[in-house]
Amino acid sequence: MAIDALHCKECRAEYDLGAHYVCERCFGPLEVTYRHAPVGDVAAVRRRIQGGPQNIWRYADFLPLEVQPGPSRRAASRAGLPAGCTPLVRADRLAERLGLGQVWVKNDAANPTHSFKDRVVSVALARARELGFDTLACASTGNLANSVAAHAAAAGLRSYVFIPADLEEQKVLATGVYGTNVVAVNGTYDDVNRLCTELSAEHPWAFVNVNLRPYYAEGSKTLAYETAEQLGWETPDRVVAPIASGSLFTKLARGFEEWLELGLIEGDVPKFHGAQASGCAPVANAYASGHEVCRPVKPDTIAKSLAIGNPADGPYALELARRTGGSIDAVTDDEVRAGIRLLAETTGIFTETAGGVTTATLAKLAGRGDIGRDERVVVYITGEGLKTLDAVRGTFAVHQVDASVDSFAATLPSAVTA
Repeated sequence: MAIDALHCKECRAEYDLGAHYVCERCFGPLEVTYRHAPVGDVAAVRRRIQGGPQNIWRYADFLPLEVQPGPSRRAASRAGLPAGCTPLVRADRLAERLGLGQVWVKNDAANPTHSFKDRVVSVALARARELGFDTLACASTGNLANSVAAHAAAAGLRSYVFIPADLEEQKVLATGVYGTNVVAVNGTYDDVNRLCTELSAEHPWAFVNVNLRPYYAEGSKTLAYETAEQLGWETPDRVVAPIASGSLFTKLARGFEEWLELGLIEGDVPKFHGAQASGCAPVANAYASGHEVCRPVKPDTIAKSLAIGNPADGPYALELARRTGGSIDAVTDDEVRAGIRLLAETTGIFTETAGGVTTATLAKLAGRGDIGRDERVVVYITGEGLKTLDAVRGTFAVHQVDASVDSFAATLPSAVTA
């Protein structure tokens, strides 16, 4: 595929392949248009992908770069840290606990900065270089700040990251260490994003999720490509993924749909189930109410990486869930903590609060009987638990003993008789 233009998702107006993100006619969001060439020998294309680099650039021919498809696109892998090719783990103990048949966990915490944001930043950075930018910037709830700072450092670019002032300390520390300019904004993420939108008109910087958003968002498709490749070139029956802005959720679908259309994979578009925290659930609220648009909310949840009160792609997430026979649910903070523990205890994967939201939503779907035992479900874990340690503080006991067998036996008598 080759990129052709940018087009408005609402009125279909076309724009050149520059740093644009909003339609001048109707203010709708812009996305990349591709020219699809016939795949031809499917087996040969699959072999070429499998013989590619062990990162997202094995899928370079399906990503928004201006160089022609082929080996020259894969050279973009030198633009930053190698993201992608993360584990897809068959979670039999989790499935058994929930009474399900086949559950797979796509653990994107295995990326360089321990979240899926490395995928989207890799693509944004490659495109920023094509467009001549020398400074990266972003509005972030934490994970994107980590990623932009790290990838800019690896590429030798300047960077500015804008975050809510109340962000988790672990995420702030894991951003500043890369030598970036950290700007803490008094307000919510939506306030941060509004400021960055204004600054993008004042500074010649590549704001990855503002003026480069159409290209940046395409990086999320690689999660779908990898999932299908790791499942033997097949689609799962259902996916469960978190919703913040809604971009990841909708681009996952686009990835599956592109490869199905090209004949590279077998199956159907999965049923899409979205996950939000009840303290910031504008998309889940709209889904439950039968609305087509999302009413903005003020976030109040421990799942800060999902705390976007006015999600840009919310309406498209709603349409996707309904079109595929999926759903969008919200879970409480207590359910989020339980979800973190459930995933850790059954798979050995420690996720941040966003993954707790997703796992708790899976548990809710299972409890309602929405998932058949013959169905294959993929759950997307988008971040590492070490980033949100406060969420699990006080959720387990620590047994303190003296350095003697008698003290151990007295404190944990069940261990002695086990």
